[in-house]
Amino acid sequence: METRTEPLFLSPILSDGMVLQRETPVKIWGQGVPNEEVRVAFRDKVYTTTTDAHGTFRLVLEPMTPGCPFTMQISQGQTEISIGDILVGDVWLLGGQSNMELPIRRTLDLFEEEVKTARNPFIRQFTVPMLYDFHGPRTELSGGEWKAVTPETVLDFSAVGYFFAQALYEKYKLPIGLIQTAVGGTPVEAWMSEEVIKRIGGYEELLAQCKDHQFVQRTLTSEQERMERWYRQLNREDQGCQDGANPWSKPDYDDTAWSEFRVPALWTGSELETVQGAVWFRKKFEVPAEMLRYEGLLRLGAIIDGDDTYLNGVLVGKTDYKYPPRKYMVPPGVLRAGVNTLAVRVICNRNTGGFMKDKAYSLTAGPYTIDLTGPWKYKIGAVMPVLPQLTFFQYKPTGVYNGMIAPLKHYALKGFLWYQGESNTHHPDNYQLLFTEMIKNWRATWQQGELPFLYVQLPNFLASFEQTPGSNWARLREEQRRTLSVPNTGMAVTIDLGEYNDLHPQNKKDVGRRLALCARQLVYKEKIVAQGPSLKQMEVKGKTIELRFTGIGSGLVAKDGPLGGFEVCGDDRKFHPATAEIEDDRIRVFSPLVEKPVGLRYAWADHPTEANLYNREGLPASPFEAYR
Repeated sequence: METRTEPLFLSPILSDGMVLQRETPVKIWGQGVPNEEVRVAFRDKVYTTTTDAHGTFRLVLEPMTPGCPFTMQISQGQTEISIGDILVGDVWLLGGQSNMELPIRRTLDLFEEEVKTARNPFIRQFTVPMLYDFHGPRTELSGGEWKAVTPETVLDFSAVGYFFAQALYEKYKLPIGLIQTAVGGTPVEAWMSEEVIKRIGGYEELLAQCKDHQFVQRTLTSEQERMERWYRQLNREDQGCQDGANPWSKPDYDDTAWSEFRVPALWTGSELETVQGAVWFRKKFEVPAEMLRYEGLLRLGAIIDGDDTYLNGVLVGKTDYKYPPRKYMVPPGVLRAGVNTLAVRVICNRNTGGFMKDKAYSLTAGPYTIDLTGPWKYKIGAVMPVLPQLTFFQYKPTGVYNGMIAPLKHYALKGFLWYQGESNTHHPDNYQLLFTEMIKNWRATWQQGELPFLYVQLPNFLASFEQTPGSNWARLREEQRRTLSVPNTGMAVTIDLGEYNDLHPQNKKDVGRRLALCARQLVYKEKIVAQGPSLKQMEVKGKTIELRFTGIGSGLVAKDGPLGGFEVCGDDRKFHPATAEIEDDRIRVFSPLVEKPVGLRYAWADHPTEANLYNREGLPASPFEAYR
């Protein structure tokens, strides 16, 4: 820890509203004047220690029963820090990438009414600021504060984390603290220490580059300048926004000569397929006078990549990248009775552009909804070269481990929650190794034994193909399933909770609650059915494969029709769709195309629409593959 000028300093996580872990030793640490006594008073006990030559100190509080609210005094000489509104309960660290980070505000299409009444002082979240460092583990966080659940603050809570905490609180009435560390886009390697990464091997050159501070700064500066030049050129050459007047956004602009495009659709197969730059889309629609009495909400699904959206010539919203749902409030006075004009400037910088299907494209106000799908007019505003992807150094090995995980190592936990894997689907075959090493790494960092590690298996996503032999998503799910061999781990299966057209599915409530089921069984030792069917044994009997499962609960069932999603193969390893039949606690699988089966797969696709094996408790079976 670096020497500080303040006479007494604590980590930002040791602050008002914090949740401390019950029934385990709790560390309090910080920095003060060197070689002097520090005193901590908490719950009618006093603890003392002496700072070292650098002024650092750490002491350990005795295990505590749950309770609240409490105040802690930390003092050295005449300096005292008071921390108030402290709870003692269970603390869970949230890790991974964007689907763990995804805030409640991004799920309001499903949970808006529930959020309006969300108020619980016993569920709190501390969000760790994003920070990477390639020169070693940091000892301090760069900031952050604890927040309790209110209708306003919960909007920024991890949706998975909140619904997990809500389920546990409903069951046990214990304070729940969440420490949110997830960072969108990060692969698992970013969350591991340098020692572990070096032991795995293969990252030496990348580590050396990232340790070169001048290289990192040059890269960040040059890429930022390149992006700014690209957008300046785009805005200069775009016919639709010449001289800053944006003539193509105006309602009186004559677009009769423009081409037609049916929204929603991607640009694939059209003249726009290879266009990078700006393409303008316009649509006219009628608004009844009664609709003007209400506040308007414009929904434009999801657009690749960015957009500037105008209604009657007024900019009502803009988004710079492809993932967020486009939901723009319409300012008062913008809508008109009669004909209105919507103009969307789509900026495509490196992908095939377009409007994602099966999303809402509408204007709503009170009881009125106007459908905005169907024919639109379009014209290319400017054609540009591809804008190369930026380098995100937070994605590089060790960076966010050093900057965000290492500084938390003294903060006692109940366990870890993890939702990640999307960014490793490009090279899924070694994910079990990497993930296993990361789990061990985090447990070693905290030195609390084999802390429970609960994680989410990737959901269904992408096109609906029943057989996807090369599916990287299926392969990574299998790598995740095999990681259950690590002691004290649990996996929430979400193969039925994804959306084929959205990397960030909104139903995080069921994700959080399935994680809570895992916790209730694994951590809180309830005798409940917490998992769906999971392959236990495979036996080949002639032309048939017989399967047995754990997690069958009160019985195996096929949901919504005949059992599907199975494939078998022979020695040639060519898979064929198979018939599957439930017989009590077993499943028999066979195919007339495979005389001597040796292997089997279930739900082996990016988005396996026919996979419907559940237990009677309503939990889905994990995708899997197995060979004789």
